Amino acid sequence: MKQLLLLFAFLITLTPIHSQENLPTDYLTKEFHKGRREAFRALMPANSVAVVFSYPERVFSRDINYNFHQNPDMYYLTGYKEPDAVLFIFKDAQANGDTELFFVRERNATHEMWTGRRLGTEGTKSKLGISAAYNAKEFKDFAIDFKKFDKIIYDKLPTNIDGTRNEFDLYGLLQIFKTKAGITAENKEALETFANITNSLREIKTPEEIVLMRKSAKLSCVAHNEVMKAVGPDMSENEADGIHAYIHKKYGAEGEGYPPIVGAGANGCILHYGENNSTKIDNQLLLMDVGSEYHGYAADVTRTVPANGKFSPEQKAIYELVYEAQEEVFKICKEGTPWIDLNNTAKEVLAKGLIKLGIITDPKDVRIYYTHGCSHFLGLDVHDKGNFKGPQTLLKENMVITVEPGIYIPANSKCDKKWWNIGVRIEDDLLILKDSYENLSADSPRKWDEIEKLAKEKSKFNEMKFPKI
Repeated sequence: MKQLLLLFAFLITLTPIHSQENLPTDYLTKEFHKGRREAFRALMPANSVAVVFSYPERVFSRDINYNFHQNPDMYYLTGYKEPDAVLFIFKDAQANGDTELFFVRERNATHEMWTGRRLGTEGTKSKLGISAAYNAKEFKDFAIDFKKFDKIIYDKLPTNIDGTRNEFDLYGLLQIFKTKAGITAENKEALETFANITNSLREIKTPEEIVLMRKSAKLSCVAHNEVMKAVGPDMSENEADGIHAYIHKKYGAEGEGYPPIVGAGANGCILHYGENNSTKIDNQLLLMDVGSEYHGYAADVTRTVPANGKFSPEQKAIYELVYEAQEEVFKICKEGTPWIDLNNTAKEVLAKGLIKLGIITDPKDVRIYYTHGCSHFLGLDVHDKGNFKGPQTLLKENMVITVEPGIYIPANSKCDKKWWNIGVRIEDDLLILKDSYENLSADSPRKWDEIEKLAKEKSKFNEMKFPKI
């Protein structure tokens, strides 16, 4: 075993880490990430330094971690996908000419044999284009005089960090930074300044980002459509969830942008239902809030479908009301529209409709059955960063937002019981344009009759046979 490790270590010194074949060719480029660092630097205060830590690894079970998910800001600025790293961006070039410093995980033969390839400093330089890259262990003795900066800006610092707690894992990097910078408690101004910069950058998508977000939404639509064809009363929530996951992976998505919500009947009335363990959908509505994460970018798509392929009169009435609300919101989605108008429009339509159906009598009671907002920013985070500064925030060109009105009527609600356990949400991902919008998730039908038509088609998943266990 020792000889094998020595051989592996020797090969690492001779072979570039990126000998892995058949990787995707549509990742964001190093030029994109460099451009984002330059844009970040332009917004920094005079004589300042910005600090960005990777996210910590999290324990899944005893000595097994969850698959690592990078801090979206770190990914946005560098493209680096590994833990135990810290990035420094300087407003002005330093004495040696550096405008940035990046401390990353050192290559390690044993660890790479167990947990996968590492970029190391050379990979970071060649693949990510960051020339001032150093091993994390070098940070302790690296000469950075933080006292000379007027401002040190950073996001909320990592907490509850697991690991070996040495000088070159995330815990060690964080402690060394605090010591070097004399930080004993998080500084509110530092947090607000960092947030203002990243909110301003990330709320407006670049052409490269839009390409990835469009693909993420489109492949999510394929998954929703396949479930519409495959679903039946005997299907479980978990099985429907699994169809989404398979199709996401089939198209090259890394996974989902958030825990999938796949709820039948009463479960569809729970906004962030996540168990997805009902063994039969029965003749109920199935609410599916599921979107892929493609190269870091989340889609957020919700469709509500009848498991037996046909809406009941009550289900159809609620569905048509939610659809009407979404359509009215779509009409005002363009640059310059106040954010508050989106939700107010949805509430107005839903209130009138619920009164007409006899479910409520006072428009204010719409909040009983429509309990969330209509929209949020979308991007590297499913609830993405953006400069939301109150209800009068205006929509801007190249924002990507969701439009997601919904009605949820749980059992024992104060209305006719024929409405109980009907939960409907329709959610789409919109790219805001100057005078209109592009619906990135338009490939999945929203009209009730189009859903029923698609439900009549057969899915390949219906033909799959597995042994009983």
